[in-house]
Formats: sequence, C-alpha cells, structure tokens
Amino acid sequence: MTGKSPTIGTAPAPLSGVRVLDLGRYQAGPRTALMLSRLGADVIKVEPPDGEESRGNGPNVRGQSAYWVQYNSGKRSLGLNLYSDRGRDIVKNLVKLSDIVIQNFRPGTMDEMGLGYETLRGLNPRIVMVNISAYGQYGPYRDRVGFDMLGQAMSGLMMSTGYEGMPPVRLSFPLIDRITALHATIGALAALWESRLSGQGQCIDVCLADTGYTTQEIPISYYLGTGKMQPRTGNGSNFINTYPCTDGWAYLICIGPEMWRLVAKAIGHQEWLEDPRFATREKQSQIAGEIEAVLSAWFRGRTVQEAIALLTPQGIPVERVNTVAEAAADPHMKARNIMMEVPDPRAGSINVVGDIFHFSRGELNIGPAPLPGQHTEEVLTGLLGMSKEDLAQLRAEKVV
Repeated sequence: MTGKSPTIGTAPAPLSGVRVLDLGRYQAGPRTALMLSRLGADVIKVEPPDGEESRGNGPNVRGQSAYWVQYNSGKRSLGLNLYSDRGRDIVKNLVKLSDIVIQNFRPGTMDEMGLGYETLRGLNPRIVMVNISAYGQYGPYRDRVGFDMLGQAMSGLMMSTGYEGMPPVRLSFPLIDRITALHATIGALAALWESRLSGQGQCIDVCLADTGYTTQEIPISYYLGTGKMQPRTGNGSNFINTYPCTDGWAYLICIGPEMWRLVAKAIGHQEWLEDPRFATREKQSQIAGEIEAVLSAWFRGRTVQEAIALLTPQGIPVERVNTVAEAAADPHMKARNIMMEVPDPRAGSINVVGDIFHFSRGELNIGPAPLPGQHTEEVLTGLLGMSKEDLAQLRAEKVV
C-alpha cells in the first residue's frame, strides 16, 4: 500500500475537548504535552512573559530555535509570571477548566508555589497531574538536579554503548528525555481514562533515572540473575553489523538459524549450511572473525543499493546507514509524513515532527509554534472571561 493510511469517514482528533496545562521546560515535560497536542488536546503552554529559556537553544533555522519548535509546535502560549500571586491565581483558575497539568520543576517546587497536587485536586477533583523530574518525587536522589545524560550515566547505558575498552559513550540524542515523555504520556492517558470512570484524577510520578534503568532492563536482569555483565558489542558482529560498501555503509541484521541460512545462500557460501562450525549461534561466535572477513569482502565489492537489491528480496533485513542529509531525503520519511513543514513566525517555515500515529479516522493537530505569550489575551478572555481592563492591569503589574 502506498500513500496515506486508509481513512474511514472523518472524526475529530482523539483528544479533542481535552485541555492540558503545560508548565514544562526544556524537553521531557514539553514533549509529553506535545504528544497530547498532536492527539488533539488544547495545550496551553504556560511560560514566562518573555518566553521559556529553551527558546534560545540551538541549532537555529533562520533565527528560530529548531530545538524549541520541536517540543512546542501546535500549542497556545500563555505568558505568565508564576512567581507572582496573581499569576498563580490564574493557573488555579485554569486548573478548574482543565484535564491534565504537566510540570517538570524540581521536586517540591510546585508545593512551594502553592500549586501542589493536593491544592490542584481541591480545585478540580478530576485533574490529572504529571510530575516529571530527574530522580523522582521520592527516593535517595530526589533533590539532585539532573538531565538526560545523567540517566544514561547512572543506568549503565553509557558503559553498554560502544566497544569493549572504550571510555563511556553518550548517545547523540536525548533518548532518556524522549522515553520519559512517552512514559508520562501513556500514564496521563491511562489516568485520564480512569478519571472518566471514577470521577477522580490522580498524580503521576515519572523520572529520567527510572527511564534509564528501563533501557537496561535486559543486561541488569542478566547481571542480577548470574552476577555477570554482558560485553559491549558496538555495532555487532557475526551476521549483525555495519559493513562498508563502495558508496557508504550498510547494516545487516541476521537473527535466527533460518535467516543466516538465507544470508549464506545469498552471498554464495552454501557450504556453510553443512559446516558443523555454523551449527549454533555459540559455535558461530567462535569463528566470528572468519565470518566478518567474508561478509566485509562481499559488501565491499558492491554499492549499498546493490547489496539491498540482492538481500532484501530474500527476506534478509538490510538497510543503508544514512547520514542526516540522506535520512532527510529518504522516501520513507516523505511518504509517511514523519516531518512536516509548518508556518513559523520567525523562520517563515520550519519542519516539525508530523504524522507519527496514522489514525484511520480524523486528523492530528500539527501547527506552528507560538511566539512568547501569543495567546495570552485569547486564553484569559476566552476561558477566564477577563476584560481588557483586567489584562491591562495584569500587564502593568508584569504578571502577563
């Protein structure tokens, strides 16, 4: 099948009618709100009147932060001073009209501001509060400051990535932040569903450290059960590895006895099928160097596309190892609308994460990122019924 996923009739976005207050900063909190926004929720980004600090994070596209846009496109911006009494009163009034509140301040900060869960549920018993932090709302490291890379460090992920003997290796992107955001999104949706049944909201606690450990669930389980650590394997070996071709790199994944037989036939080494040294994965690992030499020579004599054309029809997983430029031009990304160009008030236009859910009915909310406080008047007059005089007074007091 080509083109967009089949559409059966039309429907509003799945979370139409759900309102979210996004008090998050940087990535994990805002990305949680972004997922809910994509699904159709009305997400009100509450940020300081002059904008959240991560608006200045690079890289930039024609004067616009590509970082900030990715996590805040499609939201409404309410410029608000949360450290003022009247600013906090506005948040409380919005909580009464909302379904979900997301925040990733350090643990205890929301309580200090008078916006802790007990206060919020007193205003709205159905409210779902999502607390995102580095180490959790409780635990031995609760009060430490942390970012994505510390989740990678403490969980053992940095010492599992790369090859034996290498120093710790940081992933090139914030995996921990992004998985934490997905954990928070799933928890928020589950709590929202349950609140519809019980009439009661609840408080959710997710953190970067917990996520780091979930990425290491298999090696940690193995160590706890055997006292042994799995070796670092880098890109792999022995039928699973990257191989240089004449015009780039290819990645081969061969898992299971049937698949390696297909590889042996495809590269012209049927004799391996009868060779007892290849009888099991354990035996193959003992001659990994020999296997690697043969596979390397086979790939080295072909272009990446030639290797793909020979192996893919046989049911063998193989793919080009793209540069970012090649990935950006890949037809899969374009056909699936993974990145979509939206209008932008600073850059003119910019690409953001697009249709990643592909529902058969309804459309996702994929829109531009707001300017700081762009929707302040719209939110306060439309939702809270404030007058222009009220707004003028709030501006004079630097609350909005």
